[in-house]
Amino acid sequence: MLDFLSKPFDQVSEAPFAEPPDLLTQILLGLRLDGVEYGRCVLHPPWAIAYPAQRSARFHFVGHGGAWLRTPTTDWQRLNPGDAVLLPHGSFHVLASSPDVAPVDIDSLARQAVAENIFLVDGRNARQTAQAAIAPPPPPAPDVMFCGALRFNLDPLHPLMAMMPEVMMASDLARRDTTVPVLLDAMEREVAQDRMGACAILARLADALAASIIRAWVECSCNNPTGWIAAVRCPRIGKVIAAIHADPERDWNVPLLAELMGASRSGFSESFTRTMGESPARYVAKVKMSQARSWIARDGMRVAVAANRLGYESEASFSRAYKRIIGQPPSTARAV
Repeated sequence: MLDFLSKPFDQVSEAPFAEPPDLLTQILLGLRLDGVEYGRCVLHPPWAIAYPAQRSARFHFVGHGGAWLRTPTTDWQRLNPGDAVLLPHGSFHVLASSPDVAPVDIDSLARQAVAENIFLVDGRNARQTAQAAIAPPPPPAPDVMFCGALRFNLDPLHPLMAMMPEVMMASDLARRDTTVPVLLDAMEREVAQDRMGACAILARLADALAASIIRAWVECSCNNPTGWIAAVRCPRIGKVIAAIHADPERDWNVPLLAELMGASRSGFSESFTRTMGESPARYVAKVKMSQARSWIARDGMRVAVAANRLGYESEASFSRAYKRIIGQPPSTARAV
């Protein structure tokens, strides 16, 4: 797990209008990535692997050889040795030695546990395995990749998560963060040397690299004059957004938020909606439901308790609001 902050970023100030620290900085410092599992994959061409959609992010690093990557919304992209890619939403995608190879599901491949949550993956399909038993393997060297599944401590409904693109290429962001190429070089050396404990070291490097990729992407996004990142950087609107996130249990309404911003009610509502692309009430509701889902899924909190903490008069009214925002009843959060 990678943890950049010694205490949670959502601590609530006791002062009613104490100006909270910069929200974006708090989120980046508090960003945590839990490694669900990692695998060192030895893939013998021709090969193609389909990765089903999942809630955890996917990470891939090319050690030897190369690969092609495709998602439902992007065309084939070439990955060369030393390249890394992060798919923060865990979207369905295919990795292949060539775009014309039919993919097999990742779960169909044989794998051997070498440590907790770390595996060696044999990329040969049943036909290739049978042929290898009869005749020596073909001369071309296999492609070697290090892949992982990572879980963010941010809810998928969080604006920062929602803004992240489907695919983040480390090479595209390396110019923004000098840490990225250093980590890529370190991972490449670990794969090349294939020393004892290499998988465990690669797992820790992957955690750090994923966080660096996100930080570099945020820095790129800060140049955009619109959107959530720009809004939290705005001294006036950013103060409002930070206060909502710092205390989601509070009964935030337009008069209270307008007072915090130092604007009239109509001026505040117009400015907030224009910048954020949604009304203050809608944004507050999303933050509340994101917090509720976290309580229910992570802490096992009862729905009635979450409803009461967030200021809803009844569990039924809370459940209706939750389903309107999340798309599912709150009881489903426990199954996630």
